[in-house]
Amino acid sequence: MSLQKQNRNSEVRSPSPRGEGLKGEVTKATMMLILVSMLVSCNRKPFVDHKLKFEKISDNCENLKPSFRVVSNIGGERYEFEKCLAVNFSKDQMKVMRQGDTVLIQFERPAAQKVLYKITLDIDSYPRYSFITVDDETFIITSSKD
Repeated sequence: MSLQKQNRNSEVRSPSPRGEGLKGEVTKATMMLILVSMLVSCNRKPFVDHKLKFEKISDNCENLKPSFRVVSNIGGERYEFEKCLAVNFSKDQMKVMRQGDTVLIQFERPAAQKVLYKITLDIDSYPRYSFITVDDETFIITSSKD
């Protein structure tokens, strides 16, 4: 009698053929999803997107700091710097475009009174770029080996 119980337990523990088929289908679906993702990512078109934040930090440009800070992450680069711009500066007075392996940033020249702004500019671009030009200054973009 104990022999029958052992046979029943061993039958319950064996994998069913239907369960193995489901695993195979999930694996096939996962592989197809990975393949489609790879194909779609290879057909990307060049682009440059930006997001601008600015804040007035002084009523004149006497305390302008010539520093230029870059923070890179998976979503692109963030640039922080100070710039003398018109009192009534707005986002539409800045243009961002791509030219070869350079991202060009152009601010409208202030005609009258200038004030000092802190500029925070997020740039996301494909393909990777090697230079960024802000008005007349060009900076080389390199990755660190940390």
